Amino acid sequence: MIDPSELGWPAALVGELDHRRLKAPALKLRSARRGEQGDVVYAVDLRIRLPNADQYLTDTELHSVEHFLLEGYSRLMPEHFLSVGIMGCQTGLYLGFVNEGRASVILDTLAQILEDMQRATAVPYANIEQCGRWRNHSLGDAQRVAREILARRADWLDAA
Repeated sequence: MIDPSELGWPAALVGELDHRRLKAPALKLRSARRGEQGDVVYAVDLRIRLPNADQYLTDTELHSVEHFLLEGYSRLMPEHFLSVGIMGCQTGLYLGFVNEGRASVILDTLAQILEDMQRATAVPYANIEQCGRWRNHSLGDAQRVAREILARRADWLDAA
């Protein structure tokens, strides 16, 4: 059995929660699953905006932030990062990791990515060869969202 508190995640906030309780921006461990060969897959929610509060991220904001997270986690955690996915409700993103579920590692890496975004001159992979909607990006919007998330870093684990 995987103990989320040993990984630095508040155990009471793991799994699916009543969306009326959620806070943002915040991160929470959604699940941790051990495979037959012993590998552990971790699913983490990065909630950027409050659900059902008419504060949704635009398609462009989500798309551009997704690209930065994909590039950043792939570069900084190449052995552990699996994927990033957009929440259909447009309030955040899902992050997937293998064999690395420590909150401190995932959050510190996120902070580095968000800080790096402030110095970026372009959205990663925002070209016709690497993106299916390559014109739908905004560096300025992504940087603004990154600042919004960073401003609440002290509260990232207070997800509900």
